[in-house]
Amino acid sequence: MPAWLKELLPILALLVVIAVVVARLPKVDLGHSDAFRRRRFLNWFPLGLTYAFLYFGRYNINEVTSALGKLTDNSAFGTIFAVGSTVYAWSFLVNGPLTDRLGGRRTILIAALGAGLSNALMGVMVWAVLRRGWTPPGGIVTWFCVLYGLNMYFQSFGAVSIVKVNANWFHVKERGVQGGVFGILISLGIYFGYDWSGKVVAAAPASPYWALFLPAAVLITFFLIDLVLIRDLPSQTGHPDFDVGDASSGEVEEDIAQTWPRLTRAVGRTMARVIEVFIRMVRNPVIVTIIAIEFCTGFLRNGVMSWFPKFARSTGQSHDFVAQNWGMLLCIFGIVGGMFAGVISDRVFKSRRGPVASVLYGGITLGSVLMYFFLREYWLGWILVFMALNYVGVHGMLSGTASADFGGKKNTGVAVGIIDGFVYLGSAVQSFLVGHILPTGGLEKDPANWSNWPIAMLPVAFVGLFLCIRVWNATPQKSGAATPPAPEPAAAPRPG
Repeated sequence: MPAWLKELLPILALLVVIAVVVARLPKVDLGHSDAFRRRRFLNWFPLGLTYAFLYFGRYNINEVTSALGKLTDNSAFGTIFAVGSTVYAWSFLVNGPLTDRLGGRRTILIAALGAGLSNALMGVMVWAVLRRGWTPPGGIVTWFCVLYGLNMYFQSFGAVSIVKVNANWFHVKERGVQGGVFGILISLGIYFGYDWSGKVVAAAPASPYWALFLPAAVLITFFLIDLVLIRDLPSQTGHPDFDVGDASSGEVEEDIAQTWPRLTRAVGRTMARVIEVFIRMVRNPVIVTIIAIEFCTGFLRNGVMSWFPKFARSTGQSHDFVAQNWGMLLCIFGIVGGMFAGVISDRVFKSRRGPVASVLYGGITLGSVLMYFFLREYWLGWILVFMALNYVGVHGMLSGTASADFGGKKNTGVAVGIIDGFVYLGSAVQSFLVGHILPTGGLEKDPANWSNWPIAMLPVAFVGLFLCIRVWNATPQKSGAATPPAPEPAAAPRPG
C-alpha cells in the first residue's frame, strides 16, 4: 500500500463512520425528492472540495517559508501571514456584496482561478530565487507579502461563495449538519495545507516551489469541474426553489443572471450598496456579537495552527507524533468537532448555534489555560489538537451556519464576508503580535521562553466565551413576519 494512502486511511475511515451515523439520524422531512438530493450533492460536493483545496493553497505558506530557512524566519512568516490575513479581512467590503450580486457560482470560479494563478506566481518567484539566483527588488519577504496578499484576496471569495450557494439549497433546519460538513471541509483543507505541503517539501527539500505549483494545478482543475457542475439555484437545474426558513424568508430573491449587466454599468451604485448593506447588517446585535466572537476565533485558531509547527521545530520536538502528523490530527479532530457541533445544534438545541458555540469555547478556554502550565511537556501538542476540535466546531457553527441563518440567503454574501473577514482580522492581529513577541536566536530552543504565546491567547479566549453565552438563545426571525395582535383585555364584570 502506498505510504500516502496508508496515512489517509484514518481520515477516510472517520468520514465513513460519520456518514453512517448521520445517515441513521432521524431525517427532517422537508419534502425533498431523491432526485433533488442527488443533484444537491453534485452541487455542494465539488463546491466543498474546491473550498478545501483553497486551504491547500493558503496554509502551504507555512511549509514553504520554513523550507527557505533564514530567507524567511519566524518574524518574516508572521509578517507575510499577517499581510495576507489583513487583505483577506478587508476584502469582504467588496467581495461580500459582489457575491450577493454575482452569485456564489461565479465567485467560487473567481476564487479557484485567482488563487491557483497566485500560487503559481509565488512558485515562479521561489524558483527564480533558488534556481536562477534572482534577487527580488525589496527582498523576498516583500514579494511574498504582495503575492500572498493577492492570493488571499481571491481566497476571500471561498467561504462567502460556499455559504451563498448552499443558502439556496438547504433549509435552516438542515444547516446545522451542513455546518458540520463545512468544518470537515476546513479540516481536510488544513490537512492538505500542512501534511501534503510538508511531504512535497520533504520529497524535494531543495525545490519547495513544488508546494506552490501543486495546489495551483489542483485549483485550476477544480475551476473547470465547478464550471460544469455548480449552479446557484435549484431552479437552474430543473428543480423548484423553496422557502429556506431563514431571515430572508418572505423576500423575493433577485434574479442573479440580471445583476452582472447592472453591476458593470453602475460601479458607484454597487459601492453605495456595499455601505448600505454593511450598515444594515452591523445594526443587527446578533451579527455584531458573532463578528466579535469570530475575531476571537481567528486569533486563537491561528495561534494554535500556525505556531505549533514552528514551536516544535525550534524546541527539538519536530519528530514527536503530533508534530509529524499535525495536519492529519487537525483534520481528524476538526472533523469530529465540526460534526459534533452540527448534529448537537440541530438535534439537541433546535437549530440554535449559541449553546454549541458556548460549550466549544469553554474547551478553547480550558486549552489556553493548560497551554501556559504545560509548555515543557511532550504532550502539549495533544492540548492544541483538543483546542482545534473546539475552534473548528465554532467556526463551522458561526461562519458556516449562523451567518446564513441571520443574514438570510439574500444577504448571505455580506453576512459571511463580514464574519469571515473578522476571523482573518483576528488572525492578522495575532500574527503581528505573536510574531514579534516570540523568542529568537538561541532563546527559542527553551520551551519556557515561549510563555508569551499562551499569555497572548488567554484573555481572548475568555472574551470569546463570554460573548458566546450572550447569544445562547438567538434564533433568526423571518423578514416581514407579522407581529401577532395583542389579546383583547377581558371585559370588566358588570356591577351588581
